[in-house]
Amino acid sequence: MNDYCAAIDFGTNTARLLIAVRSPAGITPVRVEREIVRLGGGFTDECGLSAEASERGLACLHRFAKIISDYGVKQVRASATSAVRDAVNGRAFVDKVLQETGINLVVIDGDTEARLTLKGVLSGLDSESGTLVVLDAGGGSTEFTLSSHGSPAFIKSMPIGVVRLTEDFRTSIEMIERVRTVIDQLEKDLSSAGITVSGNTELVGTAGTATTIAAIKLEMVEYDYRKVNNFTVSRGDIAEIFQRLSSLNPQERLAIKGLEKGREDLIIAGLVIITSVMDRFGFNRLKVSDFGLLEGLALSGSESGDLTVRQL
Repeated sequence: MNDYCAAIDFGTNTARLLIAVRSPAGITPVRVEREIVRLGGGFTDECGLSAEASERGLACLHRFAKIISDYGVKQVRASATSAVRDAVNGRAFVDKVLQETGINLVVIDGDTEARLTLKGVLSGLDSESGTLVVLDAGGGSTEFTLSSHGSPAFIKSMPIGVVRLTEDFRTSIEMIERVRTVIDQLEKDLSSAGITVSGNTELVGTAGTATTIAAIKLEMVEYDYRKVNNFTVSRGDIAEIFQRLSSLNPQERLAIKGLEKGREDLIIAGLVIITSVMDRFGFNRLKVSDFGLLEGLALSGSESGDLTVRQL
């Protein structure tokens, strides 16, 4: 009998699987799998998830289920986020996944996503900070979480994500205008809550755009989460990366070391989100976290409440 647990973060762009050993000291990864599924590709309000995206997602989860079975894992904690929760056919997709793979995808709201992501991020930070902001720029939504001494003091799930921005807007100028409008509302909500965020607060970025920024700066040929996690990038470095990528078409960007195939068109939208937040609040640097929702799911797998633990 092993002590393995498994977690699945089934996002709007990327699906990730973690098999780990959980102990009072935290989690020790045994295997990590990731696949750019682009579940939100072709999404419409009228039809929800496209047939092609659903097929890609289902194929990925069949593969994950096989890996879980090979390791003899009995407990799996799996979440679905923005694309599934916003889709009119999201429930049907979740039911099909359970029927065909045995994986129970639990659709979580933005608040739960932010709380679990914070738990995961904090578990991987190399230093403790009394106050920090975690920015999770995902495929369908972006979560802005202010943490005070390890607990969420403010959470805002914003309806902007790299897949949505890329598919809904043709230019970075149009993306910037959309993001600016959303951040205006974020500022109002912070003000209503009596919260002031200054550039002195530590900013931690998680998810694909943040880790890609680090990988590009490090010129990584093969991704190494140990080098990416806790890597700090200046606002100037990010500006240089933004300018460099903006001058290339998506196919040309694939020649850039550190840019994963499948992100070549999405990276501009991600950079728009991150730089817009940094500039609005005066952040001069970004600490990158490879840890996030996936690790938060694994760490909280023995807890009851916000997410079901599936027995396979």
